[in-house]
Amino acid sequence: MSEIPAKSTESEDPSEGARDRSASGDGADAAPPADGMWQSSPPGSMYDYIKVASFSIGPDGHVDQWSLRAEQLFGIPAERAVGMDPIEAFVDPDLRERGQRKMAEILDGREWTGVVPFRAPDDEEGRRGEEGLAEVYVMPTRTAEGDKAAVCTVVDVRTLRRIETDLAASQAIFGQSPFGFLLIDTDLRVRRANERFASIFGGAPDDHRGKGVHDYLPRAEAERVAATLRRVLENGESITDMHVTGFVPGSDERRHWSINLYRVHSGSGRPIGIAWLGTDITARRAAAREAAAARRNLALLNDAGARIGNSLDLETTARELLDVVVPGFCDLATVDLYQGLLAGDETPPGFADGSAQLRRVAFASAVSDAPFSGAGTRVELGAVHHYPFNSPCADALRTARPQTVPGEDGGLVQSTLAVPMVAHDTVVGLAQFARAKGSEPFGDRDRGLAVELAARAAVCIDNARLYRREHERALILQRSLLPPGDPEASGLDIACRYLPGNAATGRPSEVGGDWFDVIELPGHRTALVVGDVMGRGLRAAVAMGELRTAVRTLALLDLEPAEVLSQLDEIARGLGAPGGVQQATRAARRPREADLSEVYLATCVYAVYDSVTRRCTFANAGHLPPVLVEPGEPALMLDVPPGMPLGVGGEPFEEVEVELPEGALLALYTDGLVESRDHPLDEGLQAFVGALTDPGRPLEDVCDHVLNTLGSHHGEDDIALLMARVQGLPADSVGDWTLPREPRSVGRAREYARSQLLAWNMEPLVDTTELLVSELVTNALRYGEGEIRLRLLLDRTLVCEVWDSGLVQPRRRRARDTDEGGRGLQLVGLLSAAWGSRRTPRGKTVWFELPLPGGENGLTDPAEALLSLF
Repeated sequence: MSEIPAKSTESEDPSEGARDRSASGDGADAAPPADGMWQSSPPGSMYDYIKVASFSIGPDGHVDQWSLRAEQLFGIPAERAVGMDPIEAFVDPDLRERGQRKMAEILDGREWTGVVPFRAPDDEEGRRGEEGLAEVYVMPTRTAEGDKAAVCTVVDVRTLRRIETDLAASQAIFGQSPFGFLLIDTDLRVRRANERFASIFGGAPDDHRGKGVHDYLPRAEAERVAATLRRVLENGESITDMHVTGFVPGSDERRHWSINLYRVHSGSGRPIGIAWLGTDITARRAAAREAAAARRNLALLNDAGARIGNSLDLETTARELLDVVVPGFCDLATVDLYQGLLAGDETPPGFADGSAQLRRVAFASAVSDAPFSGAGTRVELGAVHHYPFNSPCADALRTARPQTVPGEDGGLVQSTLAVPMVAHDTVVGLAQFARAKGSEPFGDRDRGLAVELAARAAVCIDNARLYRREHERALILQRSLLPPGDPEASGLDIACRYLPGNAATGRPSEVGGDWFDVIELPGHRTALVVGDVMGRGLRAAVAMGELRTAVRTLALLDLEPAEVLSQLDEIARGLGAPGGVQQATRAARRPREADLSEVYLATCVYAVYDSVTRRCTFANAGHLPPVLVEPGEPALMLDVPPGMPLGVGGEPFEEVEVELPEGALLALYTDGLVESRDHPLDEGLQAFVGALTDPGRPLEDVCDHVLNTLGSHHGEDDIALLMARVQGLPADSVGDWTLPREPRSVGRAREYARSQLLAWNMEPLVDTTELLVSELVTNALRYGEGEIRLRLLLDRTLVCEVWDSGLVQPRRRRARDTDEGGRGLQLVGLLSAAWGSRRTPRGKTVWFELPLPGGENGLTDPAEALLSLF
């Protein structure tokens, strides 16, 4: 920055400025004047940083000329400064005497350089002037008249100290930085490099001067970085954490750097280059990849824990494993399970050496639909196959350790991990994870993850296998407790349906406790039973079996329906306690011990139908009401008191007797038919009642129609449906007589029986029937009370009943050889197909049953029976 001192800003002569421009050599290209100065050097020169001012001292020792830079440095305009004594104006009073001596020496022609503290004069308003430190260079000169004068150049020492400090700091930062530091000029050439950068790319820092990015990076990467440098130089936007990939001299390892770029300016704001700050992030990138892989694996394991094992179906569990690993972990995957284990064998042939047959239960692929095998042959989904003994897959099965199977030449697969599926120290199958060519190869971390995924799936598959086995056993148990085939009963046409929960919904579920039964009772009566044990699984099936057995036992005792349910309630209360009913009662009195015993609850409806009178007696224990459809009438639910479920105890059960018209349809069912999670019970009941619109159709068709209509209403529970159409015993199939209590009634009873059998064309039964009727009527006369009633019923068998008012039940005993009597009931037992006695509201009934002629069971010869008694 050139500067021409002037007497004052007002007296400046343009001609002198013209001479100065001519002397400086700028000529016509000189910059226009700015702030009273001509600037000939470009912006950003050293004078922009160093505050340099000049003034001249006349022969009288006073300021003769005062430059504009002096105005800026001292804060005094030229009109005030010209004519001032510099010693009096700027030098501290204590130093003025010495200053006057120095001024005299200067005016005497001596040069002087020194540092002088100064203080600017007080301003016009009386404010104290600023103090400073100036380095002064005084040069003697002469005026045009020949008088001695001086020209003074002044530099602000504080600015020099700041520049010195900034340079030292810049040098320390640039040279001692642990990062690679470059200063790149506007031509994108290295102007300066630090030691760190040189230590990476070799040589000394000065060796890198003049080089460009193409000397360090591959061509494509260098072009990208050069474009970024030009953009930073043009728009001044900084770039942070730009990733650059390249190689260092003498190494083939790919390195990664993080680069920060920003534009550097001069003091005047002129761009002079770009600062490049780079750090090696190769290790950090590797650690980040490892961390990302670890996070991915953890996410995969978490996903596996959430998605695998939600079903107790083997195939579904295997597919869930593949849904997790493809394509997140591999490109193709298969699951093979031992065929023998699927069939229920614990140790299938070839299990130990890994050559046993396997079945492919799941396959998934993100790149191809072609099933693959580690042995090189294609295996279709669902196919049964085995691996050769010396194959890697067989070795994996044999040793329970994962094996790597290389891909075939020209094939799609790069490599395969054959991972045995181990659950509870048992290999249940083999999972194969394959990656296609072009994918990242399997590493040690992938190997461990594959083992963990296979182990998790194996446990779920083994649990599903065990569940399937137990489920099948429970189904076998449950079905064995249901009536075999189509039940038959006197005076009833019966059809029934039983659907386990999995058959009803298409999804696997636990075995339930639903049951139904048809029990033939004496006197051509029939007990109809439908019940449901609350709960699921084998426990409910076993409880159902116990209750069903108890029902059959109590029914054969010919108890009233309410009494049967009362006895069942006691039995149900004792099922969960080790000591039976009494132990359960004691535990109920002690709340702490009551928690230790299981609670078995069940609902049940028990009905007894008499084909002679067509009357049906109902008793209900918390079950859904029966549905009755009379001919020509809409279906309705019978008003049977619901009662409490079995196992609750403490409440009596009520009976309701209903007379059923000929052709009426009676339906008993469990809640699985009408109840589901998606529909309320009332809606299901209405749908069931509405489905019974045509009761005249065959019962089998009615059952199918009901199940098809309510297919959208039932849920996962079991379904039991029992339907019976009333077909009462015709009046001409019944013979009923009342006999007085006298000895001759025995003969009369034989006559009634003979005449009725001959009318029914049952002559082969006459002799046996007369003999047995004689025995029963004789016992009634001897041990009974009141009138005697004889009744013969003809249906699928011949039933003879003898009624009296006595309460003493007949007891069969073994007569000794010397006894004259006591063999009547023995004879009844020998000659009849069945016999027994039951209580009635007015006494008792003793009965026997004979098969009809031409049946599978023939009649016993009376003579042989009599001889067998002796």
